[in-house]
Amino acid sequence: MVYYALLVGAELDGLTNLQPRHGCDDPNFPYYLKLKCENCGEVTAKSTYVTLSEQVDLPKGHGAAHLVQKCKLCGRDGTIVMIPGQGTPLTIEQSQKEEKTCLMVFDCRGYEPVEFSFGTGWKAESVHGTPFEIDCSEGEFSEYDEKGECPVELGKLQSTFKVVSRQLLPALPYLSSFLSLHILLTLL
Repeated sequence: MVYYALLVGAELDGLTNLQPRHGCDDPNFPYYLKLKCENCGEVTAKSTYVTLSEQVDLPKGHGAAHLVQKCKLCGRDGTIVMIPGQGTPLTIEQSQKEEKTCLMVFDCRGYEPVEFSFGTGWKAESVHGTPFEIDCSEGEFSEYDEKGECPVELGKLQSTFKVVSRQLLPALPYLSSFLSLHILLTLL
């Protein structure tokens, strides 16, 4: 089993706390992923989504997973189990330092996540506290904060997956920077 942390970053201007609409552990938020088969290397042509609210039984009846899928090329089964409680919103301070934050951790067997697709269902708030619902599918967002009397913008969305150790999982929400996570992973 390999644990992959989904790290996201963006250029935030006047916005902070970018996250799924009901938080990183929103049971209905779809995380759209492209997956690579660890057996044959085939990458899925289309994104597959996983949500915390949807689980399926494992083929041999030993528990459940959020995704059970056969590779279309080699026929091998792969599974993904989402690990909630690890995500934190992306803050303006992290954005200004060009840091990323962990949104979710995935326990993957047979598949490696290689791409995350931002879509609809996001939220952020202005630095003056005005909430905004955000559609990230276009890769940018621009609006005017009437309360703060200033424009707010989001752009240059980025995502990456990093392998993390099971021992680090409880500490992920408290890591303030991508650099800290990278240093910890290097020490393993």
